Amino acid sequence: MTIAAILGTKGQDVTTIGGDATVREAVALLADRRIGAVPVVEGGVVAGIFSERDVIHCLKRDGPTALDTKVRMVMTAPAITVARGESVLGALSLMTQRRIRHLPVVEGGALIGFVSIGDLVKYRIEKIEAEAEQMRAYIQTA
Repeated sequence: MTIAAILGTKGQDVTTIGGDATVREAVALLADRRIGAVPVVEGGVVAGIFSERDVIHCLKRDGPTALDTKVRMVMTAPAITVARGESVLGALSLMTQRRIRHLPVVEGGALIGFVSIGDLVKYRIEKIEAEAEQMRAYIQTA
């Protein structure tokens, strides 16, 4: 099971934001799309990730003026990324070790997808349930 399988079911459309956008614009994007994080793309390359955590940290540090700060100043960088061929379990392990919930999928330096821990867990549970059903069917026919 690889990240490619996740992208095959989820799709490869990715919402992104530029580093020149303000935190206010990024917060609006997160709220409008009902997402928790967005890759920050500059010059066609993933420069970082802007997440709900970044909002909280910059608001704590700077107060309401943080909303006018450029995203590149508060994003988490560098972005931790995975390749399409990475295993789902490897990606889950990486997320657990690094305490992150989102991974940009990069190939040849270009962003080709974005997966969340929820995407990976959902896929893993579906696979486990399918295997269990196959075992039940096998036992019933044996």
